[in-house]
Amino acid sequence: MTSDAFNTPNTVDPRLLETLVCPVTRGKLTYDREAQELVSAGAKLAFPIRDGVPIMLAEEARQLG
Repeated sequence: MTSDAFNTPNTVDPRLLETLVCPVTRGKLTYDREAQELVSAGAKLAFPIRDGVPIMLAEEARQLG
């Protein structure tokens, strides 16, 4: 499924999600589809997904709680 005429994905490939880990803790990530973020409970960070691409930089992540 694409979001525009340029075929930009509006979701992340599930196979990619299976291979990604938190760059801070190397732990598992969970996908928050509604917020378009990958969440690291261990690091208490949420990494944004922009145009279908996860931005896995700690300085780009949002602090949780």
